[in-house]
Amino acid sequence: MADAAAIAEGSNPLTIKVSGDWGLGNPVPPVDDVLAELGALPAGAGLELADGGLGSWDTVLIAYLSRLVEAGQAGSLKVSYGQLPAGVRGLLDLAFAVGEREGARREATRKSFLTRVGDRAIAATGGVADGVAFLGEAIQSVGRLLTGRARWEPADFWSAVQESGPRALGIVGLISFLVGAILAFVGAVQLEQFGAGIFVANLVGLAMTREMAAMMTAVIMAGRTAAAYAAELGTMRVNEEIDALSTMGIEPMDYLVLPRLLALVAMMPLLTLYADLLGILGGMLVGVSMMDLGALAYYQQTIDSIGVDDFLIGIGKSVVFGVLVSLIGCMRGIQAGNSARAVGDAATKAVVTCIVAIVVSDATITVILTVLGI
Repeated sequence: MADAAAIAEGSNPLTIKVSGDWGLGNPVPPVDDVLAELGALPAGAGLELADGGLGSWDTVLIAYLSRLVEAGQAGSLKVSYGQLPAGVRGLLDLAFAVGEREGARREATRKSFLTRVGDRAIAATGGVADGVAFLGEAIQSVGRLLTGRARWEPADFWSAVQESGPRALGIVGLISFLVGAILAFVGAVQLEQFGAGIFVANLVGLAMTREMAAMMTAVIMAGRTAAAYAAELGTMRVNEEIDALSTMGIEPMDYLVLPRLLALVAMMPLLTLYADLLGILGGMLVGVSMMDLGALAYYQQTIDSIGVDDFLIGIGKSVVFGVLVSLIGCMRGIQAGNSARAVGDAATKAVVTCIVAIVVSDATITVILTVLGI
């Protein structure tokens, strides 16, 4: 039988000892009598909960003692329960370990401008460090592949090839064709004023092969493939599949990241060449239909204006973009939190980070090539 005895005579602090069995099937002493006795104590008095021969117990005891602790705290009593069993103390600590609601003290917790700037700088530095560490792990994974020590599934590679290659032809072709047509239209408006409409072929050919084809393809793959990588790996993180791979001794970088990295790096140059062709065709359509240029003359002017080095520059950029898009997408997915919202955030961050990285790297490569005179 459950029992709670209050010892008040000459006791400072007031000690309440619990004994017997406390369970759902046992009668529980009325708590109102004890609460009334606590209400009569002056503010600042002590209240101690102790073990008086406690038997078996469950949540009934925790609920009972919680009522006493709450009443003591409400009456400004000094409550302690250090003489209870460790299990009871732990559950009581958890019951009253609820943090303050975020934003309850907005004035007190408001950070200064410099503090916020410092926090952002620290977060940015940490992000750069994580990116460099992830890049190092990817390089090690490629090294293990070259030495035959990487554990991965070729079927995953071919699946990623199909997803990032043939299934992307439609959107890449459409966007590239329209970009080529837009470039030709803008160039035609200006060049026709000088009677140099034929040079629209030069404009479209050089712009597509050196810059636009690789960049637009990379942006499309960032929104299409990087987001898919982040969402897929983020879901695996939520389902603890990545942790399971590590537990089985399989390196997640080899098994998950390596096939996706190789597939996108292999497909990006091919997609870029495809985008070159469609962009030039888009420009030819505008030149032939709006400027009365002959298709053969436009073709010959394009061949004369672009060279193999222009194609190689675009292909080289596409390889760099492929590495960036695949690594950033996988990194954001692996770093995702353990919730559905975290998966969505990972996909969003992957797209944004990829686009920024593509633009920055393209600008850097272009400046270097300009300085070298290439």
